[in-house]
Amino acid sequence: MKVEFLAQQPPENSDLADRLLQKELMGFQRKIIALDDDPTGVQTVHDVNVYTDWEEESIREGFLEDSSMFFVLTNSRGLTSEQTIPVHKEIAHHIGRISSELGTDYVLISRSDSTLRGHYPLETETLRATLEAEAGVDFHGEILCPFFPEGGRYTINATHYVKEGDQLTPAAETEFAKDNTFGYTHSFLPDYVEEKSRGSYKAADCICISIADLRACNVDKITEQLMKADGFAKIIVDAVSYTDLKVFCAAWIRAMKQGHNFIARSAAGLPKILGNVTDQPLLTKKKLFPQGMENSGLVIVGSHVKKTTQQLNELMKSGNNLLFLEFDVSSCSKPDGLVKEASRVRTIAEKEIQSGYTVIIYTSRKLVAFDGLSKDEILSASVAISNALTSIVTNLTVKPGFIIAKGGITSSDVGTKGLGVKKALVLGQIAKGIPVWMTGAESKFPKLPYVIFPGNVGDVTTLRQIVDDLMN
Repeated sequence: MKVEFLAQQPPENSDLADRLLQKELMGFQRKIIALDDDPTGVQTVHDVNVYTDWEEESIREGFLEDSSMFFVLTNSRGLTSEQTIPVHKEIAHHIGRISSELGTDYVLISRSDSTLRGHYPLETETLRATLEAEAGVDFHGEILCPFFPEGGRYTINATHYVKEGDQLTPAAETEFAKDNTFGYTHSFLPDYVEEKSRGSYKAADCICISIADLRACNVDKITEQLMKADGFAKIIVDAVSYTDLKVFCAAWIRAMKQGHNFIARSAAGLPKILGNVTDQPLLTKKKLFPQGMENSGLVIVGSHVKKTTQQLNELMKSGNNLLFLEFDVSSCSKPDGLVKEASRVRTIAEKEIQSGYTVIIYTSRKLVAFDGLSKDEILSASVAISNALTSIVTNLTVKPGFIIAKGGITSSDVGTKGLGVKKALVLGQIAKGIPVWMTGAESKFPKLPYVIFPGNVGDVTTLRQIVDDLMN
């Protein structure tokens, strides 16, 4: 399907949508808590805090912030299914207790991949079951909204699409749907729900919010649909633009004000609109380094998706002072192989950064064969490789001027394990869908601009443009 199909939808009324949303936001006091299964969920927001642990004191601090929203980084896409259950039980336990203690209501967003990968429906089911049992909350429905225009992800007539060049490809026909751990076969989201829930929720029972009603700003009808939700019914949201989300959020807030509770499973678009986050210009080198940059940078590329490899190849054409170091992933098959490889690469990287080169460390592009291993075993092996890659930052003795991490698991591990970040301020985006953290005082390198570059975002030239802009 050609991308022109997006423009063939009914016309939107952005001014009316803005007024409807702002009207409903008046008197809406719930704290918005976004649980992020990798660090890329802040792709659309700025001036919000992200906490990299879910200890009780961290969640309490988030509740007490002046900001209406905070993020908690779970990195659960890098966990096995058995590991993610206790994480989400603990988070739900803390949220329920602190909400009751402070008398502050909340709304939960389980922020995950715009290409439908992740522990679904395990995570939202765990949150629901724990909060209903411990806090007595009744969740009437679950909202599914994988819309993310910065990455070219759109939902039309309940089918989810990924923009690839001038084509809209049904999500199940992309490389993302073939993921070893989180693969799926359906792009029509009601069928996706039935598939992933193994029939516990039927496609026919899903509530679909249509693009026609969203474009007509029919908040009354959409609210009625939401009010009919019961038993954690699945609510599929069409969206082609942020205006569509504004109309939906107006209805969602109205339904919450009338006593209905929902958990959302969404990409990065929904938190921006519900949190009423304004647009701001993309970040520049001058904005990030008003006093100038002391050292050259470090780029770590862990993602193996096709787009990342294309971006890496394009970066290799740059005429700037760049040094490329391949991290040999096959070393995982040798005793202490990953440890030795990390030490080798780190030693070279330190020397070259001190010499004025920006160093690009990238995992070998040939995938390791994991024949005979289960999905969780494959994920565990991938995590071991990511841990070795992250250890390069953990043991680094030279502070780079900036760090860019490419890939969801990679960027999470570099941020939390390598840099030791506990709380970071999201400055904004350096390119569409590519956020920047300012590391906190507790981190290995305080006040370091840390660029989180998702594996599946950007054009072929985006990585090169960011590196070139920061170096020139």
